[in-house]
Amino acid sequence: MRLGRTLLGTAAVGLLLGLFVAAGGSEGGYRVRAVFDNASFVIPGEDVKVAGVIVGRIDDVALTRDNRAVVVLLIEDPAFQPFRRDAHCQIRLQSLIGEQYVECEPTQSHAEGGRLPAALPEIDSGPGEGQHLLPVENTTTPVNVDLINDIYRLPQRERWRLIINELGAGLAGNGERLRDAVRRANPALRELNRVVGVLASQDRVLARLVDESDAVLRPWAARRKETAGFIDHAGATAAAAAERGEDIERNFERLPPFLRELRPTADRFSAFADQMRPALDSLHEQAPAINEAVARLGPFTDAAIPAVDTLGDFADRGRDIFPRLRPLARDLRGLSRPLLPTSKSLAAMLGSFDDAGGVEELMRFIFFYTNAVNGEDEFGHYIRSGLNLSACVRSGVTVGGGCDASFDSSGQASAAGTGSLRNEALLDYLLGSGEAGQ
Repeated sequence: MRLGRTLLGTAAVGLLLGLFVAAGGSEGGYRVRAVFDNASFVIPGEDVKVAGVIVGRIDDVALTRDNRAVVVLLIEDPAFQPFRRDAHCQIRLQSLIGEQYVECEPTQSHAEGGRLPAALPEIDSGPGEGQHLLPVENTTTPVNVDLINDIYRLPQRERWRLIINELGAGLAGNGERLRDAVRRANPALRELNRVVGVLASQDRVLARLVDESDAVLRPWAARRKETAGFIDHAGATAAAAAERGEDIERNFERLPPFLRELRPTADRFSAFADQMRPALDSLHEQAPAINEAVARLGPFTDAAIPAVDTLGDFADRGRDIFPRLRPLARDLRGLSRPLLPTSKSLAAMLGSFDDAGGVEELMRFIFFYTNAVNGEDEFGHYIRSGLNLSACVRSGVTVGGGCDASFDSSGQASAAGTGSLRNEALLDYLLGSGEAGQ
């Protein structure tokens, strides 16, 4: 009996320790007491997710006094604590065999730097003491697809018919509660209600959008054939792109390395743009003058059209002329090669002549020679020259034939006399007497 008492005491102590450990373990962690209209097929141990990431598990499922389901959520990830007053949770289907989990939003999206709503209130006493209450207004219980499919099988199909037949009588006095339940049960209706509210608040903007879209769509409707052509071409382009899908995918794979290699060039281009900004600012200041110059360029281009047309006609003729000149050009090229040494020597000679002042001396000679030969009197210009009045103007004149160029003794006197007469006549002519012409 002493051994039995010892064993019984040991078992009692072990049970108390187990209960204490269990109680201590259940007290730790952040718990949210979410109230749902229906939590069928929800069992403890299933996942609690935020944006598809597991942040905790379902700790317990209970029933409230007003026949609503209470699902206690144990949030184990500190990054998602605490839940705010605008938090929202809904039950979703985990798999096709009926497993479910709870999807939550600890708070709604807010503007950056805005003030966050207060945290969920903590229950002070009673059921769920120490837990944070999420009211039924912040939860959703959608009807799963498997339950909808069940109404097509017996006996659920007969039950569904009975429910439909008795629905009017059963819901006659619960319209408000039914409306609230439908709004909470279907997230799409709740979101649609929000959308309708936003549209109602933006009715003037929508009216203006309709008016302006009418003005935009009118010219678009006039060019609907071009739009249809664009759609056809876009379809052909999409089909061609689908055929080369693997090549396009490889291009996208090579795009990040290309962008990394392009970054230094882009940085240099950015620096170049910064350096070019003062020039662009100056160009912007001169924009009116540039616009005026471009506007005045129009009449100039109109006036240049005949010249361009003439140049075009000459170009057309050049198509026939230049092929004919090609043999001559080849001959000239062949002629120029032998003349190249002579041309170089001639160029060297003329360069030396010019460096020595030969050009100036030649021009000076021409000037003085012209002034020495040409004369001017009261009758006009005349050329200073001598007139030969002798008979010795032909070759082969015999001596003694009256030529004053004879060198014999008999002809010396006559030559001298004739020479003196010729000199006097020439002197009179040079003096302007005019008798030399006689």
